[in-house]
Amino acid sequence: RSRRSAELLSGREAPEGRHFRTSSPPKVRLCVHCLQAVLPRKPPARMEARTHLQLGSVLYHHTRNGEQARGHLEKAWLISQQIPQFEDVKFEAASLLSELYCQENSVDTAKPLLRKAIQISQQTPYWHCRLLFQLAQLHTLEKDLVSACDLLGVGAEYARVVGFAFFLLSNNILGCSYLDISTKFSSSLQEVHPLLTLCGQIVENWQGNPIQKESLRVFFLVLQVTHYLDAGQVKSVKPCLKQLQQCIQTISTLHDDEILPSNPADLFHWLPKEHMCVLVYLVTVMHSMQAGYLEKAQKYTDKALMQLEKLKMLDCSPILSSFQVILLEHIIMCRLVTGHKATALQEISQVCQLCQQSPRLFSNHAAQLHTLLGLYCISVNCMDNAEAQFTTALRLTTHQELWAFIVTNLASVYIREGNRPSMSTFCFVCSSHCLRAAAFYIRGLFSFFQGRYNEAKRFLRETLKMSNAEDLNRLTACSLVLLGHIFYVLGNHRESNNMVVPAMQLASKIPDMSVQLWSSALLRDLNKACGNAMDAHEAAQMHQNFSQQLLQDHIEACSLPEHNLITWTDGPPPVQFQAQNGPTTSLASLL
Repeated sequence: RSRRSAELLSGREAPEGRHFRTSSPPKVRLCVHCLQAVLPRKPPARMEARTHLQLGSVLYHHTRNGEQARGHLEKAWLISQQIPQFEDVKFEAASLLSELYCQENSVDTAKPLLRKAIQISQQTPYWHCRLLFQLAQLHTLEKDLVSACDLLGVGAEYARVVGFAFFLLSNNILGCSYLDISTKFSSSLQEVHPLLTLCGQIVENWQGNPIQKESLRVFFLVLQVTHYLDAGQVKSVKPCLKQLQQCIQTISTLHDDEILPSNPADLFHWLPKEHMCVLVYLVTVMHSMQAGYLEKAQKYTDKALMQLEKLKMLDCSPILSSFQVILLEHIIMCRLVTGHKATALQEISQVCQLCQQSPRLFSNHAAQLHTLLGLYCISVNCMDNAEAQFTTALRLTTHQELWAFIVTNLASVYIREGNRPSMSTFCFVCSSHCLRAAAFYIRGLFSFFQGRYNEAKRFLRETLKMSNAEDLNRLTACSLVLLGHIFYVLGNHRESNNMVVPAMQLASKIPDMSVQLWSSALLRDLNKACGNAMDAHEAAQMHQNFSQQLLQDHIEACSLPEHNLITWTDGPPPVQFQAQNGPTTSLASLL
């Protein structure tokens, strides 16, 4: 008892609480009970503040009881400000409390808290850097990149004094991201590359703790890879992505306790190693999705989600839920392409459930969620619902690339429905190579439906030129099969065959069920027209097989209770779903 009293009086965590917290899995309820038992004894201020911090931290990371967590963290922050030389509790409470406020969508409450903590933390390099970065990150999430750059500028100046490289790198990287986003022309990409090169030199020339250096390298490479992916440059990013994958393998073999840093600021890590591994899986999935390597995307999604499940058993950090949602968003698009609509719909429902748990997560991903529902509606031929979903998504987003992606798909809905879309639909400024190529494809599709075949061919050849330059395999397959269809309509069977055969091969490799269905129908008709009875029969059999697979999946998806999500266009995601009697949509447009 005297030893336990000594532990409590020193302000450290009681052994029982530590034992319950570090158990595998953590015994959260027992840990909370143990910590709560300290407070009725009216302990000294230092012990009271630390106990409130520990309670708030456990409740925040391991439960969904945000209200209680907030109460304990607010008390820890309030009490610790009155205690001299109690920086670890004071600033950890401020950092966690601001995270919780953001999680609850109370950003305006988090900002002044962080500003006050930054103001009084100048003599504590580790916390001053961390809090500056946290506030800069908050401004970045709000797309206020000017304020974020200003904060990182302050951090960079401070970093020069304490000899901390992280802010020097962050300031350059965020500055180049700001340049890329605020400058809406393709020339901005050429302006960004020198800054990226400079950032790379800063990392390579920095001498310090090997783990810190590898952490900096991962940070730089992740931002470099995502910059290329945002620009739709799938082929150009490959060397950077390979370096990133090698770097994360290196950092996973290093142990945190191998070398203790001499500078306290070097204790700062932008992300735990385990989170970095998931992030590298995530950007690999993003690359595979854009490139059309959908089986590879599935493989890395499975690995990332398995790792996330393990991490979430011990840590309820909001960033893990964000990673999970982004992974699901990408794999849902893969499912729709590969003809697994029912699975995609269930995963859309899973994203809804994750967003129900966090207002912040929902506000950040609502537009993407409605976009996914719009894509699902297209796949089951519910075009009115697709239009409503895309219109809702446009209302909810200010992100330029997402806006362009939504408009491109909305235009395809108008074309399929026989509506004449406004030419302004096709005229958007976008820095993404991939989306600009897709816009040419949509214009080609529109010209095809209008019977302007020469104009359609011109647009589609531009798409092929751009998609081949960056290995955009799915866009290449779509353009080839549409060109094949145009040549077939014009009676040029030989040229049609030259387009359709490689389209079929590429679609099989992806695999893209819709393009395979389209290609097999064209091959059947081509071979029949050319008198190739056996090839025509084989193509007809393939077409029937693809049709049956899509029809079965179509029926299964439309029969799920989650299918009712297609009518949701306002407010938070619905909590419950009513079962459908059966499919109410037609597969005629696909067949």
